[in-house]
Amino acid sequence: MKKRILFLCTHNSARSQMAEGLLRGLLGDEYEAFSAGTQPGHVNPYVARAMAEIGIDLSSHRSKHLNEFIGQYFDYVVTVCDNAREACPYFPGGKKVIHHSFSDPSVFKGTDEEIMSGVRSVRDEIKGWILDEFDGKRN
Repeated sequence: MKKRILFLCTHNSARSQMAEGLLRGLLGDEYEAFSAGTQPGHVNPYVARAMAEIGIDLSSHRSKHLNEFIGQYFDYVVTVCDNAREACPYFPGGKKVIHHSFSDPSVFKGTDEEIMSGVRSVRDEIKGWILDEFDGKRN
């Protein structure tokens, strides 16, 4: 049976969306990935572009409120920003809570390429963290 993971951040627009897509793409045979936010917004277009560059399509993703997942069981609930950790220190149905904060792509400024460079950096950081954190826990 696949382990279920819920990634949480504030707007469910960038970091949690990347984490969900990356976990599905990298370890989807072993994990079911979901994401939500405490104050959902819209999927960041820079994030969608950066993920498409590595073959992960977020075009069908939407920002979801964490309340959509109340009553569901998760092996891991992962907060990927400090605001989500503070707003949701406990999630009912989460067996284990993990926190790892990543930079927020929604605050990046500059030219299109400078913003994309920052988003790619966060994407790659999340990818490395997911592999380190979850690749060995499949049993």
